[in-house]
Amino acid sequence: MNYHKTLPLPNGHSCVIRSGRAEDAPGVLRNFVLTHGETDFLTTYPDEIHFTLEQEQDYLRTKAESPREIELVAEVDGEIAGTAGVDSLRAAEKTRHRASFGISIAKAWWGLGIGRALTEACIECARAAGYLQLELEVVADNARALALYRRAGFVEYGRNPRGFRTRQGQWQENVLMRLDLEESGDE
Repeated sequence: MNYHKTLPLPNGHSCVIRSGRAEDAPGVLRNFVLTHGETDFLTTYPDEIHFTLEQEQDYLRTKAESPREIELVAEVDGEIAGTAGVDSLRAAEKTRHRASFGISIAKAWWGLGIGRALTEACIECARAAGYLQLELEVVADNARALALYRRAGFVEYGRNPRGFRTRQGQWQENVLMRLDLEESGDE
């Protein structure tokens, strides 16, 4: 799947939202480790990330060749500021209509509209791939992300009070959200 769009940022820079490529692997890995260390709202800690450069290249190459999945990068001044992706939930006939969505942005780039642009790009790509429902999980305390997803049309359909358990032994509640991608909005 292929995607490319340029977004002017309020700080005078431009952000290119585009399909990730194998040659982006070093920047994507750096961004992944960075973002997972900057917030406690993501699924893993930086020291749990063990992808090799070759594995990341293969992953990006596979996504670039996929007609139904995508890994997007947000690039500002040659630097990967964030990533987002759409992944098929399963290929089984009963779940083929569902995709999951994930996003992370380096803290230095928060508040500039990159998250909104990546979210909109993932919604557009999910529709183009023929999905009827896009799903995500978000930590309940992540008010900024919840607001972003609600503005994009996602609705809450459940909560998991023990979705994450931090290294400090604290539970983080996860909010389960979905977006119906059909034009009619039928369930």
